[in-house]
Amino acid sequence: MTNFYSFHGTVTMISDLFTGQNGEGEGCYKLISLENGLGAIVNFVVSPTTYFVDQVMVTVGDRVTGYYDGDAPALLIYPPQYQAIVMVKDSRNQNVKVDYFNSQLVSSDGRLQLNISPFTQLLLTNGQSFSRNPANRDLIVIYGPATKSIPAQTTPYRIIVLC
Repeated sequence: MTNFYSFHGTVTMISDLFTGQNGEGEGCYKLISLENGLGAIVNFVVSPTTYFVDQVMVTVGDRVTGYYDGDAPALLIYPPQYQAIVMVKDSRNQNVKVDYFNSQLVSSDGRLQLNISPFTQLLLTNGQSFSRNPANRDLIVIYGPATKSIPAQTTPYRIIVLC
């Protein structure tokens, strides 16, 4: 179970990140800077394993949410720099939640409960089908409307399992 934290903001800079590995990883790592409109800035290290929902291209000016492991060690620098696990570009057509979902498919913060239908796509990060129960796992949930109850309930369009 990963303790997901997130930061939402506007992309202000994208640059290559030098990893110092004899040039092998040159161009494979990016540093994406986000600013939240209130003066807070976060830098995300984006690696080849970072999952971009819908494999969208992110550019300067886009509104993005970056998810990272809140329990992972972080450098004590300003602005803070985190290893991005998932990046989500804002979309009016869908909502996204990245979290651990328990045996009742309720998120760890208790705000969202999933009702899986036969039309809900269950996938792995590599795009292949996931054939097991998604309960008790870290998930990327892509959904539309939700109830106003607590927890809100939704039938997701797609669930990506973070194995």
